[in-house]
Parts: sequence; C-alpha cells; structure tokens
Amino acid sequence: MSVHAQHHAPDTPHTDSSWRTAISATLHCLTGCAIGEVLGMILATWWGWGNAASIALAVGLAFVFGYSLTMAPLLRAGLAVGAAIPVALAADTISIAVMEIVDNAVLLLYPGAMEAGLDTLLFWGALAFALAVAFVVTVPVNRWMIGRGKGHAVVHEYHGH
Repeated sequence: MSVHAQHHAPDTPHTDSSWRTAISATLHCLTGCAIGEVLGMILATWWGWGNAASIALAVGLAFVFGYSLTMAPLLRAGLAVGAAIPVALAADTISIAVMEIVDNAVLLLYPGAMEAGLDTLLFWGALAFALAVAFVVTVPVNRWMIGRGKGHAVVHEYHGH
C-alpha cells in the first residue's frame, strides 16, 4: 500500500493513520494558536490591556490564524472563498476551542504567568508549557473527530483537487 493510500486508509485496529493525521491536525492547530497567542499577548501588552482583554484578543487571533492556515491550501487547490470558509470552520472549530480553553486555563493557573512581562523567561516558559499541555489534550480530541469523518478529515476530502 502506498504512503498516500495508508494516509487515507480506513481507521482499523491495524493502522495508526488516524493517529498520524490527528497529530498533524493538532500541530496545524497549535501553529495557528501559537501565532494568535503570541501576537495577542504582544498587542495587549503594548496597548496596556488587562488579562481578560488580553485573553480575548489572543483567543480571537488564534481562531483567525487557525482558520487562515486551513483555508490557504484550500484556496490554492481552487476552492472559492465561500466554499473554503465552511470547510475551515468544520475542520478547526472544536480543535482550536479545546486548545484555547486548555492553553488559557494552564496560563491562568500557572503562578505568575499572567503577570509576567514579555521579556521574561517565566512568560515564554509558561506559554510553551501551556501550549504543550493543550497539544497533548487536543490530539485525542482530533483523533476522535477524524475517526468519525469530522474535523480535519473534512479537509482531506480536498487533497489533490
């Protein structure tokens, strides 16, 4: 069986393709979330915003960047914007939401993380730790969705088109 065929093989106890796809989808989600988190924190700090506004901006930007990272290859594949938007929403909404809930909960619970400045190791270490925990929690969520033909499984219908 070719690598491409294995990647799209049905989920069976004898294949781990859906786990590889879930990890790939979660890394994709992590990238969008990390870009949104960092940009949101930088802008909120620059503008002197408090924690609630900072988190809201970071979460909003995480969704924007996450959806954008999904839409770019769909648009390159020839899908119209109006068709790509619902695919991106179906592929990423739950994944980004879980990642953002976990990520921000960890940051809020990590002592001193929300008060740490952008120029401190505490801030960057706490953010890296929070994103790592969010990744570990989100992989099985993505695996579950992909196994049911949801989440990033929707995007894979457009590969090669």
